[in-house]
Amino acid sequence: QLQLVESGGGLVQPGGSLRLSCAASGFTLDIYAIGWFRQAPGKEREGVSCISRGGGRTKYADSVKGRFTISRDNAKNTVYLQMNNLKAEDTAVYYCAARLQYIPQAMCVISRSEYTNWGQGTQVIVSS
Repeated sequence: QLQLVESGGGLVQPGGSLRLSCAASGFTLDIYAIGWFRQAPGKEREGVSCISRGGGRTKYADSVKGRFTISRDNAKNTVYLQMNNLKAEDTAVYYCAARLQYIPQAMCVISRSEYTNWGQGTQVIVSS
């Protein structure tokens, strides 16, 4: 059974950092592009970042560029989202999702409809 499990969320003060992890079980991540999404209360789920299956190509939403970094360790079957200089507006439930990627060098997308396997989410609260 394909499963993604997020971890690393929590309460952090503005300006602080968190690193989220997305661990896969039941399948190997190395043929999948991975996306991170978030959903704040009362808002639509939005794309945050994505990384291609080989890790060579990444994309970020404008709201997180320069603050968030996505990376992957295929040997550990895990993808990470390093979040620095966190702001109150980053408060949300963060989800990772997987999308089979046939062309390793292709650019990933952060469109929710493109992803087929989703984790349950991890809560991030940025507050003083």
